[in-house]
Amino acid sequence: MGRHSRKGSAPKGERTGTDGGPASGDREAVTAVPGSGRRRRSAGADTVPWPEQRTAGPGTPQVRGGHPEHHEAGGGWGDWTQGGQRPQMPQTPTIAGPRIPGPRREYVDAFDQTPSRGTPGPDPYASVADWDTGHGRPPEIAADTEADALPVEEAPEGEPPAKGTKGRTFTGIAAAAVTTVLAVVVAGQVTTERPAANGAQSSGERPAEERPGRSEGRPVPPQAAKPPAVAPSYQQLMAQQFPIDANLTATGEFEAVRGFDKAPGKGRKIRYRVDVEKGLGMDAGLFARAIQETLNDERSWAHGGAMTFERISSGEPEFVITLASPGTTAVWCAKSGLDTTVDNVSCDSASTERVMINAFRWAQGAETYGDDAMLAYRQMLINHEVGHRLGYNHVNCSTPGALAPVMQQQTKTLDADGIKCRANPWVHPGD
Repeated sequence: MGRHSRKGSAPKGERTGTDGGPASGDREAVTAVPGSGRRRRSAGADTVPWPEQRTAGPGTPQVRGGHPEHHEAGGGWGDWTQGGQRPQMPQTPTIAGPRIPGPRREYVDAFDQTPSRGTPGPDPYASVADWDTGHGRPPEIAADTEADALPVEEAPEGEPPAKGTKGRTFTGIAAAAVTTVLAVVVAGQVTTERPAANGAQSSGERPAEERPGRSEGRPVPPQAAKPPAVAPSYQQLMAQQFPIDANLTATGEFEAVRGFDKAPGKGRKIRYRVDVEKGLGMDAGLFARAIQETLNDERSWAHGGAMTFERISSGEPEFVITLASPGTTAVWCAKSGLDTTVDNVSCDSASTERVMINAFRWAQGAETYGDDAMLAYRQMLINHEVGHRLGYNHVNCSTPGALAPVMQQQTKTLDADGIKCRANPWVHPGD
């Protein structure tokens, strides 16, 4: 008999579906029955197993938290088949436990630019496995494109669903999920960083702003290092004044300046030693160098190769040039009948081996030379006192305005017997 020639209802034995519909392959027109527009539930609907009891294939979406899926009649969950028939979903039982909410409606609407809201979209939990059929869905439901749609309102009868709604809905859900995840991550980082900062303070660790930088403790590059301080020259040191008390009396003990300075000339060799009073605080090396360079200068007593001076620190010298405090100088000069307390001057203690240089004059100079001529004054002081040891007495200036003789008492005055002369440190200044 042809497919459209049989009249009346088909025998019960020919129906195999659970809802009493026509068997697969023998569908025929079904007389519409007045009602609410929804499919009727058959008596055998309660026998359909729960979603968690069915054996799920790979990629089949699972229900979270052990809750059953809430299938609605009317097409909200798609027209999927099982065994060639449309199974009826069971009534939703009351199940204890928290409910896991799905995406909020406003997220879906925000990314859905079409007026239609009834077209279902893809399941965000669907598998993305690469099956042979269906592009990511299991084979048994690969042909049913609406099997895993979300439960939304059914489109009006006779009106085709809007094109591209599924893709936009899925995009909106994915974007909403990404936004939520980012918000949770940022909140977690803020929460983690605050206790870490508080913990660093409570544990005694210094805050980040007080911690040393990475550059601390590293060697400074040679080009960035400060150049080493240049030591002042001999001339610069000899031009400086040094602090000292005019009434100072030191220990009275002397110490020889270590070292040896060979006589540079070929004249009569005169050996001498340099002593400095202990506790004086003067530069002994500078004092010894000044004596050696001054005495062997061509303008001094070594002029013309008459003599040459050699400094020693041990052995037998011809005399000892001694730098001493004003009080100690006065003691040693008094041994030779000389009073140095008047004007605080130096002397050649002829009855002893010592040529006494008053440390006050060595440090401060004299008014006759001024503060700007300390080098010249010290050269004059050495030449004058050693001249006494060599046998020369005082000589005054005889020509007004001329250079004073080195043996004139230039520390006291440059005006002798009404004749005023100019300061002069050398024995032979014009040569």
